[in-house]
Amino acid sequence: MRFNRIKNLLLVFGLTLALGVSHASALEHYKIGVLAKNGPVKAIKMWKATAEFLSSHLPGMSFEIVPLDFDQVNPSIQEGKVDFFLVNSSMFVTAKVKYGAKAIATMINSRQGKPLKAFGGVIFCSAEEENINKLADLKGKTFFAVKKSSFGGWQMAYKELLDAGIDPFKDFAKLQFVGKHDNVVYAVLNGVAEAGTVRTDTLERMAAAGEIDMEDFKIINPKKHSGFPFVCSTALYPEWPMAKVKHTPSRVASKMVEALKKIKSTDKAAKDAKIVGWVDALDYSPVENLQKKLKVGAYE
Repeated sequence: MRFNRIKNLLLVFGLTLALGVSHASALEHYKIGVLAKNGPVKAIKMWKATAEFLSSHLPGMSFEIVPLDFDQVNPSIQEGKVDFFLVNSSMFVTAKVKYGAKAIATMINSRQGKPLKAFGGVIFCSAEEENINKLADLKGKTFFAVKKSSFGGWQMAYKELLDAGIDPFKDFAKLQFVGKHDNVVYAVLNGVAEAGTVRTDTLERMAAAGEIDMEDFKIINPKKHSGFPFVCSTALYPEWPMAKVKHTPSRVASKMVEALKKIKSTDKAAKDAKIVGWVDALDYSPVENLQKKLKVGAYE
């Protein structure tokens, strides 16, 4: 009798274990590639809580953050090494045109306490520069930007310059890319560069931190956008999208969007990423039109 009881217990234990293994193996695992513009450690720190939020709100699914440097983004999407990805708006358009990617949501960024779904670029010089007051005055000058692939830190300003009849690769005395937004600001402040461009909110962020004084800079080609709180010299473009690669099922993407839209500004996922939340994907055709004009990205 006792033997039969032990035998039954073992059978139940074995069945439970088997069901547990089956459940674990049935878990759908998805990788989210994230542009690690400030290194992989910071990317994981910013976005790990988002992956955990998705995993906890979507039964049967788990999500993992995969940091990608600039050179890894396109190969990872093309080769299907990631299922979703989060990169700047211009890099997304390249993946859309070349590899069939699709934007599923747009982040609401948090900049200086302001919720923003769009951003721009700002072109500036030293306030003491008496000979630079408009875009045309930049001809023959030394100009610094972030990277050729930086959307807010170069490409937006590049379009404004071309629209004004200026070819920066021919008309500037020197065009240099210095890797980081703050580097551009300090170069202009210290007289190393006569003018430069960074993404909007950079100057205000540095001023709030006591690193610079806004009065030390002059904004070139200033533009006012309704409801937009930062100095700006360009058109505004939609913030970074969450996108799916071609092979990712639409049903999974739809569930992911539903979960992303539930993230509140008070959640750890939002706080760590320094965002307010997510909305349905905005229209990225203005970004594609910019690429066509500049012959960059998908249209290089």
